[in-house]
Amino acid sequence: MKRAFSGIGSFLQTPFGVLFMITVVFHGLLWALGLEYSVITLALAGFILIVDIFATFYLIDKLIYFFSQFILPVQTPKDRQEIYSRVSGFDGSRGPILFVKNGRVIKHEGETDKKGPGVIVLDSASAIVMQTETEITGASGPGIRFTKGREKIARNEGVDLRAQWQFIGPLTSDQPFLNPVPISDPKKYNETQGRRQQTAGLTRDGFEISPTISIKFRIKQPETKGPSESGVVSQYGYNAAAVLSAVTREVIELGTAENKRTRMDWHRLPAHLVVNLWREYVRKFKLEDLFKAEGVSGLQTIEEMINRRVKRPEVVAMDDTGLPTGEALVSLEYHQLLDRGLEIMDVRIHNVLFDPAIEEQTIKNWSAEWTKIAKREEDLLNEREKLIETAARNEAIKRFAKIASQKFENPISTPEDIFTTLQNLMEPVKETILIESRANSQMEAEIKKLEDVWKWLLVSKLDTTLSREEDES
Repeated sequence: MKRAFSGIGSFLQTPFGVLFMITVVFHGLLWALGLEYSVITLALAGFILIVDIFATFYLIDKLIYFFSQFILPVQTPKDRQEIYSRVSGFDGSRGPILFVKNGRVIKHEGETDKKGPGVIVLDSASAIVMQTETEITGASGPGIRFTKGREKIARNEGVDLRAQWQFIGPLTSDQPFLNPVPISDPKKYNETQGRRQQTAGLTRDGFEISPTISIKFRIKQPETKGPSESGVVSQYGYNAAAVLSAVTREVIELGTAENKRTRMDWHRLPAHLVVNLWREYVRKFKLEDLFKAEGVSGLQTIEEMINRRVKRPEVVAMDDTGLPTGEALVSLEYHQLLDRGLEIMDVRIHNVLFDPAIEEQTIKNWSAEWTKIAKREEDLLNEREKLIETAARNEAIKRFAKIASQKFENPISTPEDIFTTLQNLMEPVKETILIESRANSQMEAEIKKLEDVWKWLLVSKLDTTLSREEDES
């Protein structure tokens, strides 16, 4: 009895139960007020009830379709119909509800264990690949992804569409070549040696060198940024084919122990290819060639060649001494990245570490070389200074001669006495000094000497003239 009344109560809480109760109460009040019910009246009341039921059903259906659009940020007609179907057919059970942010799946505990229709919300920097137990169902980009049946995210991880930096090799604070080991913690020592081995390579003359390599890469973007399946246009660019290739294409890494094989995740492939290229090219150079003081160093050449190998379908081959052969070489690394839907944007080599004893000897060689270069440059500067000094002296002599001879430019002028000639020589020189070197305190003494000579000339000229007049008289 309790269960029966409970069922009746549940029915009365539904829209149709409310409509039925309103109809019963309405007609009960009419009957209580003395309205007589005939067969026609009852038939009419039943017809009105049926019309009300259909109208209520239609109105509820449209309201569900309208308000369901506000549950999720759906944009396409397909997604609108899907959320409407989910809401109208909801029976209390559901599949997983997940959120993917920057390629990371955010979920409640046990959420992925739920089976049935679910939904995944992806931000503008995320994408995923969906699969069942038997097949890959496809890639999904930014927006909404409705899951069906036993669908789940492939490998339980999303894909970050943003450009990413990856750093491999020793840290700036590491000193992996020191001996004895200055690290008392064995765990830290093993970590330091592990980072050293990540990029360790041998030069042509047999020295081990280990740099830090930074790699900027991303999922390959489409030529034009279009909307995803949910109608969302991501600023990072969504390429469904590239995302599908990155997640589903297998790259197997062979281990050294018992031929162990491990699957390489897509975001580890760029570092794997770059390190192999680094070891390939560093074998072509001697240690001293990597750090040339003049011109392009070996490290710069290696960095440039690695960037070309991962960005271009073909590059120029190099011989075993690091010199270009002119032969076109197919870049396998570029095609491997292309097949996996990846692209490397930049590769940089820095923080190069090697044995401190070698480094000390290299620094000494550099110091000796720099001393030679500095001495050679000093000699060149001294020689240049002497040449400039000689040229300046010759130019000064020419200028002095030109200034002093200004009043002797007329070759047919009447000859003058010696005192007048000396005055004509001194006057332009004195005027030039007064105009150009007036502010120079050192020239005051020279001007005073010229004035004394000028006065002596005037006195001597006057005395000579008087003596000549006396002799004539």
